[in-house]
Amino acid sequence: MVRTTQLPHPHQEPARVLPAATVLLLRDGPQGLEVLMTRRSMTASFAPGAYVFPGGGIDAADAQAHGHAKRRATQSDLHLTQAIAAIRESFEELGILLARHTNGQMANAADIAALDRKASGGDFAQQCAARGLTLAADEVFVLAHWVTDRDLPRRFDVPFLVARMPDAQMPVADEKEQFEPVWVRPIDALARHAEGNFFIIYPTIKTLERLQSYATVDSVLADCATEQPWFTSCPRAGWLGGKEARYMEHEGPFGELALTCPDGQMLHHLDWVTDQPVLLLKNVQRLTAPNPGVMTGPGTNSYLVGDPDTGYAAIDPGPADAEHLDRLWRAAGGNIRYIVCTHSHPDHSPGAAPLQAMCTQHGHTPPILGLASHPSARAASAFTPDREVSDAERLVLQGNGVVHTLRVIHTPGHAANHLCLVLEEDGLLFSGDHVLNGSTTVIDPPDGHMNDYLNSLDKLLTACEQDHIDFILPAHGYVLGNLWDEPHDARACIRHLKAHRLKREAKILKVMQQHPDGSMDDWVKLAYDDVPPRLWPVAMRSLLAHVERIRSLAGE
Repeated sequence: MVRTTQLPHPHQEPARVLPAATVLLLRDGPQGLEVLMTRRSMTASFAPGAYVFPGGGIDAADAQAHGHAKRRATQSDLHLTQAIAAIRESFEELGILLARHTNGQMANAADIAALDRKASGGDFAQQCAARGLTLAADEVFVLAHWVTDRDLPRRFDVPFLVARMPDAQMPVADEKEQFEPVWVRPIDALARHAEGNFFIIYPTIKTLERLQSYATVDSVLADCATEQPWFTSCPRAGWLGGKEARYMEHEGPFGELALTCPDGQMLHHLDWVTDQPVLLLKNVQRLTAPNPGVMTGPGTNSYLVGDPDTGYAAIDPGPADAEHLDRLWRAAGGNIRYIVCTHSHPDHSPGAAPLQAMCTQHGHTPPILGLASHPSARAASAFTPDREVSDAERLVLQGNGVVHTLRVIHTPGHAANHLCLVLEEDGLLFSGDHVLNGSTTVIDPPDGHMNDYLNSLDKLLTACEQDHIDFILPAHGYVLGNLWDEPHDARACIRHLKAHRLKREAKILKVMQQHPDGSMDDWVKLAYDDVPPRLWPVAMRSLLAHVERIRSLAGE
């Protein structure tokens, strides 16, 4: 866990989360699935003028109305309360009533006209019961679960529920909280929003994006039968291109925002820059080399760990780019104690010697540490450190009562001499190229070895569990730390990565079995048919590594 003393911004407690419920009312339209949306009042305290699904806060009375509702055997008490609240809110806001008579008939226009839409929440269920109506909570399913972003002044814990629109009912807005009810296909709502004439907020956008792949109401309800939400998300926000940008747990920047602003303050900038360091923690800076490309993404990340009192360790100085190295040296105030290379590839280690020479010119020569390149390495990846580090060795920076400890983990696979580093005091993993954000690591035999790579992932997983590592700082891409899985930390990232690799390997094995006489060119087209053809030459390297592992496991 990151030391609070190293967080870059003073803590600010997020607003209290209030329980609420929202329901997506669906129907099968002539051109496909449609959802009912309505425009919020322009004076609303939350999302004024936005098109939303009907819903609102959960009242205490909703939990007391279970006896007036029909439920599924698998429906929890909580989900029942949420369904009742959603039914009540859709009635109050749009005059739609999900309730049935004892004969099974859905509430009709006469029933709706007889009920007071302005009555207090406690009276709603009683009114329905007096008309012989039972709330159809059994027809309301959980679709998704949203918690409002931590940076917003009003926050809600909101299940997004889903139900079929009753036949012969028409939405009529209350003209107080909601206006202009409209039936719209998810794809059309998103298109109109993109055009700037249909304002919808982030959770609505993401829910519609997931919904647009469904053709019918039945298909949606079938996928909601598990009683579990499709996803649970509390997004995070940062700045990108001078604009607010929000991200869910599975999206690339989320982990970085969680590291830099754990309380959700919108303070971190996500633009990739090469002319200045990016402060991730008080004791961790990232400088990205100006070498973007297919293999390097936005560029190679160099990291500085430490502070003016302890001095700094420079991790992966990158290519021998004079301006990049000068910025690295200046960001450290010239006080670099160690230069560590995670491996010897040409976008990681060539900058080590000139950075060391720069330090020497100013009276101090930090050692270049790492592992020497193996004979299997390509000529461009030749590397000899001043001293080889050993597995589990600790590199210590200390001063003025503060200690930063980097522990070495030998992780062959991407390269035979690859290593990772754990910042023990803050639970951070510097992963080099072993774990990346935004792309999959290439395993390039003979220096790359797939079995070694998978074993190294297991080794990193053990380290993450033992050291309670929450975040991974890769050599390419944003900080990693969150996926859909629980817990939302580095362990989930590594498990996901290994599962992806084994799934790809299973696909390759199937292709090999179906086309035993095929060439590598044949196999890459079939096994990587979900990858753009322009990337097949790169994929070919990992394909070879998988084929070697498959054949070795088969005893060939």
